[in-house]
Amino acid sequence: MGEVLQRILTGATLALLLPWPLGAQKFYPDDPVWKEPKPRAVAEVLGRKLSDYYDFFWHTFATPGERHTTREPIRARSVNTLGEVPDGAWYANRHGRTRMSVEELVRGPGISHAPDVSGPWKVVGAKTEGVTPGFTIEDARGARYLLKVDPAEHPEMATAADVVGAKFFYALGYHVPENYVVTFERRQLRVDPTSVLTDPLGKKRKMNERDVDEVLLNVPRDSHKRYRAVASLMLKGWLGPFRFHGVRADDPNDVIPHEHRRDLRGLFVFCAWLGHNDIKSLNNLDTLVEEDGVRYIKHHLIDFGAALGSDSFTAKSPRAGNQYLFEFRRSIIQILTLGLYVPRWAKARYPHLPAVGRFESEVFEPERWKPNYPNPAFRNRLPDDNFWAAKQVMAFSDEEIRALVATGEYSDPRAVDWITKCLIVRRDKIGKAYLARVLPLDRFEVRNNRLEFEDLAVKHKFVPPRQYQVQWSRFDNLTGRKTPLAGRTLLEIPPELEPATAGEYFCAELRAADPHKTVTVYLRRGERGTQVVGIDRTW
Repeated sequence: MGEVLQRILTGATLALLLPWPLGAQKFYPDDPVWKEPKPRAVAEVLGRKLSDYYDFFWHTFATPGERHTTREPIRARSVNTLGEVPDGAWYANRHGRTRMSVEELVRGPGISHAPDVSGPWKVVGAKTEGVTPGFTIEDARGARYLLKVDPAEHPEMATAADVVGAKFFYALGYHVPENYVVTFERRQLRVDPTSVLTDPLGKKRKMNERDVDEVLLNVPRDSHKRYRAVASLMLKGWLGPFRFHGVRADDPNDVIPHEHRRDLRGLFVFCAWLGHNDIKSLNNLDTLVEEDGVRYIKHHLIDFGAALGSDSFTAKSPRAGNQYLFEFRRSIIQILTLGLYVPRWAKARYPHLPAVGRFESEVFEPERWKPNYPNPAFRNRLPDDNFWAAKQVMAFSDEEIRALVATGEYSDPRAVDWITKCLIVRRDKIGKAYLARVLPLDRFEVRNNRLEFEDLAVKHKFVPPRQYQVQWSRFDNLTGRKTPLAGRTLLEIPPELEPATAGEYFCAELRAADPHKTVTVYLRRGERGTQVVGIDRTW
């Protein structure tokens, strides 16, 4: 598989894009691959601009991307032989694979590049239109930031959500910007003489101090007359957003359709957990970066101001996460019932905490959660995609969740308590829902001459300890043929592996109560012992 990945990135073959065909070699010597091969250098790349309205209508009334059917599902293709996503331009394994310390979780993508307050901040751009006004500033060191503020009725809400959201998504493996909570006085901002502003009509003109005053007019201030904002360190090499389907034609490394990437399919589960319903192309960003002399495109998630109970410019609507912005069927129901039908989510209760907005866990249903409008990658999720994401959500302890929520710097401790409680309950609901859709065995290894693993449903006490049926077989890596080993039905490594030569393969098929839910674990005999090299799941 590792060599296949290399061939993809060198353009020699698209083998990883296709299901494993009969008669093809299943494993390669370097499997399982945990890091993508060095990317190919990009030549000419084009910036991309998308319309928010176009994105909404296109995804609401059309079905972009390749969809699988019940009879012919398309398994995720951006995975190694263990079903995990390798580190690369899209994703980096963090807390879900190697547990991060609380200090590392709190640090997130960084805590050492906050805006320099030793001098004034130069305003080099502003957004005065729309519902989320803000500035582009340059500090005394020359570093640039996007400065975004809170709505008047909900101080701390959007800024905290942006910071906390970035920390969580970073720990979950995504590339995100560094976000900081900052406070400042009006005199801290100085308009750069060369700065240009684009007004709501699309006309450009020079900025002036009055433009800054107008943006700050309805921004809440603390008792010291200071403004609070989130300062997002500007990512360099902006190329515009990526889509949740298809590939970039100008990126030789982007060969897997986005709707078939596990890191984008599983993103649904993470967004549901954190209430990030405004996940869309315009809240993503591709950048052109250079490492080891190679220029390539890196993919980021940005803008988390609509996570948790925030909707950036106001508190989240009770329908957010429960319905798309437009649903024909729901509209018909309301018309036929004269508006008397009250959905369950409308009965949710929220505390009066302005810094929280509306965030709850009582009526939250993981499998029914929805973003603002349909997403091609989310629609293609399969049980193994959900399992991959759910086990990472379950990796966060209560204490770790609280520590991450506290990075929002809420002045009211009740806000931290409520959001933490909701995330813990939502975490457990996600685990209970998605770990039940497969046989949730994970972290396989050979230890003490035995195949060891974790049953995540048992570990998290969703089910009591259970028995497993095991069938060992020889596995032909070239033909895919399995030859059962008679009488080898225990977790102990069969004696047939002892005399096996290096490079021979075996597999163990495990079941519990449901015969449809299986996990097949592939082992390769090596010079230094036996290694787990692959996992297949059925449901």
